[in-house]
Amino acid sequence: MKGTVPATVILGAQWGDEGKGKAIDQLASRYGWAVRFQGGNNAGHTIVIGDTTLKLHQIPSGLPTPHCNLVLGDGMVIDPWVLEKELDAWNALTGEKPEGSRLFISERASIILPFHRLYDSADKVVGTTGRGIGPAYRDRIERVGIRFADIEGLLENSQSISASASRMSSQLAAIGIDHRISAQDLENDLRWILDRYGDAIAPTGHMLDIALRNGEQVLLEGAQGAMLDIDQGTYPFVTSSVTSRANASHGAGIHPGHIGPCLGVTKAYTTRVGNGPFPTEIPSEDPSGQHLAKVGHEFGTTTGRPRRTGWLDIPALMEAHRVNGFSGLVLTKLDVLAGLDEIKICIGYELDGRPITMLPVRAEDVARCIPVYETHPGFEAISEDEWLAMAQKSHEEKSWLEALPDAAASIVTRIEELSGIEVQCVGIGPDRRSTLSKPGGMFDHPLNLGNF
Repeated sequence: MKGTVPATVILGAQWGDEGKGKAIDQLASRYGWAVRFQGGNNAGHTIVIGDTTLKLHQIPSGLPTPHCNLVLGDGMVIDPWVLEKELDAWNALTGEKPEGSRLFISERASIILPFHRLYDSADKVVGTTGRGIGPAYRDRIERVGIRFADIEGLLENSQSISASASRMSSQLAAIGIDHRISAQDLENDLRWILDRYGDAIAPTGHMLDIALRNGEQVLLEGAQGAMLDIDQGTYPFVTSSVTSRANASHGAGIHPGHIGPCLGVTKAYTTRVGNGPFPTEIPSEDPSGQHLAKVGHEFGTTTGRPRRTGWLDIPALMEAHRVNGFSGLVLTKLDVLAGLDEIKICIGYELDGRPITMLPVRAEDVARCIPVYETHPGFEAISEDEWLAMAQKSHEEKSWLEALPDAAASIVTRIEELSGIEVQCVGIGPDRRSTLSKPGGMFDHPLNLGNF
């Protein structure tokens, strides 16, 4: 056997929507496996290749790379109906049916059923996506959820199916939802799932362990972001899974010793979807916030909801770094700042009249934090084509930040200084090629247009 090659982890360093899909797509050509290790279809990763835009919710962002195997990992909760829509869209675009050939579903992953979506629709506090993620994770913790590995056994046991359907109906009634889950409907759903995905359901943890021990490269893809982590985020306005590096190996079904580099993805500003505290949020009537929303196309990939926009929050970024220990930063959407007269970076807060540099634990306290800003000069707006030409010239000449306008380069340098984390690449447009790559870094390789 060859020596073990560490797996690479890519995580969101904010409240999600940081541009992880693009970063993963850019790295995937150098990896044999791309693995989602947590979350469900509440995630949305967008990849732009030429005139084609892919919006993925459960399938790993290595999908456009033909040689890259794809794993929906142990730690996920998976909606089979949404997955089918993603696969059908990919098949219509490319003619490929990857399920069972290079796309595999962990037998340990949990299934999101119609019951979970109905139950989630009752949320009026947290502002969830309503996709059934939280209820599916709750069922897992209560040890009553159904995994892909459990389907065959349940189909042979009508009594267990009846008991599960009865439990679901009772729980819906308890929260005022007038909908009954019948045993026959549940059986039909499970039978369809097995028929549709039977060839793809696999012991993916063992497959990845063997791949790593044989020297294959594995990319572990996080969903949501560090500030939405169930344990370390702005609770209770968080997602239902552990989004951190510590869960990357566990959710993939491999041991922590396999984990190597860990990249944090952060925008050059900050956004948040749904409810919850957001210290650097810019009021919706402020022209700067309107600029970020419009130029950055800040609408949720999964829900289409407008994202709240704000300035880059260094204390929140350092909180993400504390939990994940980023070995490098992927800085995205620097181009969105272009056209602003001035650019702000939050370097601390005031809470009840006293200065603090750490994000408080209680959401109520985070909501009372008043940001302390540095103000930097802005830089002129240019077209997407001009940003792309800048990135391509930088790659050809093996230059780095000197390819940027001076004010833009200063923002990147200041983020490195404040965070203490080396920036590996800078996104300056939606296209996979619109990226400045640090010479000799992980992203320093040719990025082609792609072809569908």
